[in-house]
Amino acid sequence: MTPTVVVLAIAIGVIGALLGRPWWHARRRRRLRARPLPQAWRVEIERAMPIYGWVPAPLRARLDGLVQQFIAEKEFVGCRGLEVTLPMKLAVAAQACLLVLGRSARLYEDLYSILIYPAAFLVPEEHRDEAGVVHQHERALAGQAWDVHRIILSWDDVLAGAEAPDDGFNVVYHEFAHYLDAEAGEVNGAPFLGEARHYRRWSRVMQREFRRLREAEARGEPTVLDPYGAESPGEFFAVATEAFFELPRELQAEHAELYAELRNYYRLDPASWLQAH
Repeated sequence: MTPTVVVLAIAIGVIGALLGRPWWHARRRRRLRARPLPQAWRVEIERAMPIYGWVPAPLRARLDGLVQQFIAEKEFVGCRGLEVTLPMKLAVAAQACLLVLGRSARLYEDLYSILIYPAAFLVPEEHRDEAGVVHQHERALAGQAWDVHRIILSWDDVLAGAEAPDDGFNVVYHEFAHYLDAEAGEVNGAPFLGEARHYRRWSRVMQREFRRLREAEARGEPTVLDPYGAESPGEFFAVATEAFFELPRELQAEHAELYAELRNYYRLDPASWLQAH
C-alpha cells in the first residue's frame, strides 16, 4: 500500500469517526432514556423530591430517562473529603432534570461537573465603598453556578430542601435556574425565550414583579417569594423558579402573571399537578 493510499485511508477513517460520533451519541442517549428506572432509584428520588409522585405519568417517564442520562454524562465531585453516593447523585439529578422536563432534548449540554461540599462553603468577595476603598471578605454560600461548566452545591442545603419541599427554598432549583439564565449569555433574569414578542412580555412582567418584591422587602412584608430575589433580576428569576416548583399554587394565587410566564418558559404546570392529588 502506497503512502498516499495509507494517508487517504486514515483521512477517510477520521472523517467517518467524526460523522458517526453524533449518531452514536444520540443513539446512546436514546437507550439511556428508554431504560426502566430501577425501583431503588425511584425510592431515593421520591425521598429527595416529593413532587416526583405528583408529576403526570407520561412526564414522569420522561423524567426517569433524563435522570439516567444526567447521571451517565455528568461528573459528580465530592469536596473536602465528601464521598458522593448514588442517592446524592439522584437527589441532584432529579431536581435538575425537573427544570428541563418540559423543554427541548438539550440537557445542560455545557455542564461538565457538579461539585458538592458537605456544608456551606466560603468564597472570596470584594467590594468598593463610596470612598473608592476595596474591601475583601469571605461569604458563605449554599450553592453557586460558577460558570456554564460547573455548579457547586452544599449537601446540607440540598438535604434541607428535601426535608422542607414546600418552603420555597431549594438550592438545586436555584443554581440550575442560574445555569438556564446564563444560556442566553449572562445571568440577568432573561433566559433564552425564542421570539422577540416573548421577551417583551417577559420583561414587562418580570420588571413589575421584581419591583413589587423589592417594595415588599423594604417594608418587611412577608411574601411567597424569598426576599433574596430582590438582590438582582438574576436572583429574582432563580427565586421565582424555587417558588414555581415548591409553592406553585401560592405563587399562582398571588402572582398570576409571573406564574404564567414561568409556566410558558418551563412548559410545565406544577399547580395543576397538586390540584389533581
